[in-house]
Amino acid sequence: MSAEEALFQRFGKEIPVGTVLCREGEPGKEMYVIQSGKVRISKKVRDVEKVLAILGPGEFFGEMAIISNKPRNASATVEEAARLLVIDPKTFEAMIRGNSEIAVRMIKKLAERLSDADAQVETLLLSDPNSRVVQHMLQLCQTRGRPLEEGIEIDFPIRDLPRELAVGEPAIRYLCHRLEKSGLIELQGDRLTVRDTARLFDYLRFLEAKLKFGDL
Repeated sequence: MSAEEALFQRFGKEIPVGTVLCREGEPGKEMYVIQSGKVRISKKVRDVEKVLAILGPGEFFGEMAIISNKPRNASATVEEAARLLVIDPKTFEAMIRGNSEIAVRMIKKLAERLSDADAQVETLLLSDPNSRVVQHMLQLCQTRGRPLEEGIEIDFPIRDLPRELAVGEPAIRYLCHRLEKSGLIELQGDRLTVRDTARLFDYLRFLEAKLKFGDL
C-alpha cells in the first residue's frame, strides 16, 4: 500500500461535486488536503460571490480556522469529485511539531497565497476587462511560469477564469485569439505560452492609455 493510500484510509473522504465543505463566517475545526479533484474557494463581496482560487491535487485549505481559531474567511465547494484528507486540530498540531518539512512547506504556501491575493486585488481594480486578463497572464508568468525556448509557459484554464476575473469566457477567448494572431502568445488547451513578456507588458500599458485617453 502506498503512503498516499495509507493516509487516505486513515483520514480520507470521497466528496461528490457540488458539496459545500465549509461556509464563510462559520466556525472551522478541520483543514483539508486534496488528493484528487478540484475545490473552489470563494468569498462574498457586496453580496456577489468572487472566486479566489480553484485548488487541485496537492493543495490544502482551511488551515487558518485551525491556526487562528476564528470563523472561516472563505467558502469551499467541490468543483470536481474529490478525494480529501480531513485533518482535525490535534492531528494538525502533531504533524507540524513532528515534521519541520511540513511546517516549512506550509509557511511557503501561505506566503505565496498572500502574494496571490495582493495580485488578484490589483487585477480586479482594473476597470478594463482586457487589462484584467493581460495582467493575470503577466502575474502567472512571474509567479508560476515555466521558462521554455519559445517563451514562458503558464497554466491558463480559460473555463475557470470568468469567476476569478469577472470577465466572460467568450471575451477571454476572443482576446487570446487576437494576442495569438499578433504573435504575443500561443494557446494550446489549458496551457499558454507568452512569447515575450516585455511586449505583453507594453500591450497592457497601451490598453491602460487607451482607456485613459480614448481614441484620439
